[in-house]
Amino acid sequence: MQTLYLVLSICLIVGLVALFFITFVINRKTPVPKGCENIKIEEESCMACSNSSCEIKEKFGYEKLKEEFKKDGDLK
Repeated sequence: MQTLYLVLSICLIVGLVALFFITFVINRKTPVPKGCENIKIEEESCMACSNSSCEIKEKFGYEKLKEEFKKDGDLK
């Protein structure tokens, strides 16, 4: 009986991992909606965001944005 539960548990975990990867690949292959191809993120709204794990800040370089605002005198 214990081996049955072990096999079912392993199958469930493998199924969930497979489902994750399948949905990840499908999401990557999905095209950007029309009208959203050239959306630019405003630096001011990015700096106002309090999300510390934001991938956009990491992509654009939070520190680089901070330095640019300091140069412009917008951030003290």
